[in-house]
Amino acid sequence: MDLQYSASDRDFRQQARAWLAANVPTKRRPANGHTSAQYDRDWQRKLYEHGWAGVAWPKEYGGLGLTGLQQVIWYEEMARARAPHYINTTYVALMHAGPTLIMRGTEEQKAFHLPRILSGDALWCQGFSEPNAGSDLASLKARGTIDGDDIVVSGAKMWTTDAQHADYQELLVRTDPESHRHKGLTWIICDMKSPGIDIKPIRTMLNDEHINMVFYDDVRIPKSNVVGEIDGGWASALATLSLERGLGFIGDQLELYERVGRATDMAGKLRLEDGTLAIDDSSIRQKLAALKADALAIRAMTLADIAETDRTGQPGPKGSMMKLLVTSAHKALSELVGDMMGWDFLEFDGDRSAHPWTYDYLWSWVFSISGGTNEIQRENIADRVLHLPRAR
Repeated sequence: MDLQYSASDRDFRQQARAWLAANVPTKRRPANGHTSAQYDRDWQRKLYEHGWAGVAWPKEYGGLGLTGLQQVIWYEEMARARAPHYINTTYVALMHAGPTLIMRGTEEQKAFHLPRILSGDALWCQGFSEPNAGSDLASLKARGTIDGDDIVVSGAKMWTTDAQHADYQELLVRTDPESHRHKGLTWIICDMKSPGIDIKPIRTMLNDEHINMVFYDDVRIPKSNVVGEIDGGWASALATLSLERGLGFIGDQLELYERVGRATDMAGKLRLEDGTLAIDDSSIRQKLAALKADALAIRAMTLADIAETDRTGQPGPKGSMMKLLVTSAHKALSELVGDMMGWDFLEFDGDRSAHPWTYDYLWSWVFSISGGTNEIQRENIADRVLHLPRAR
């Protein structure tokens, strides 16, 4: 990757900055419910209609086909403009369902689903985790029985984000009942309006219902919806997880520097309980400096990760390192801001836009679990990056 901005890169930044300045919604995103999903659809539709949808997608599939460095520029400008956060109800569709279909889907699947994802017409959720198989997907139990041209699915999925708003689901089931661990699994496109699906929202400490438990009672899904091969779904799942744990959080990785800057500005204005400015507290100043260094290191690693993805055509196992680092830094930053804000930090009614720092603190706990817990990421790093002896 060439880290020098070319004339076209600088021109792209100016175009992105100007468009975002004119088009970022001034209306606050609703905190919960279908109105928040509609807000996300409308923003995605606006990006699509103005030619800004799918920044990492190849042009042949309707994306912008941006270089790795231009993707970095786009997300930096999104953070600078305080555009609607990209982790919303369109996230699964755009950041890993669509890219998984591009890598492993049939031409018919791509032709039907990809345009609907880019335009915001189709929202997706992920059906991977189960009540007894969270990050350890190889132990999942939901079964899929082959019956003619269909796969009949029964079982349950847990922590299914935005299932109540989704049109489709990337569903992982065990189709070979005699198989063990990661063998005998199948990755299927599940229409969430199929008969036999029951969605139970779960209210969280974030005071919303963005996660759900989903039950499947003999849900019939055509075999033509299989992505990859029947019983060979682990390869498709790994592609999805590599996207999720790698560049799937690219926006958060790059936004971190902006957020440290906002926290530093806040420290220059907030007074602590003893009346001193927060920035005059040596401990707070040192922690802000350390977080700024972390943010710069994460940005550099993001650039290296993008360069590797450009070179190999798919994200590598280093995504686990990025996921672990960025979730840890986000948690440390929100905890520091909480220390500075004091009692005001506890004022939270579930509105992400009105109380962004408190939301981010609560979200940091979710962030360290979703997409694979930090413990699983450490295991992946030991196993697939450092090639240490397996723990189990």
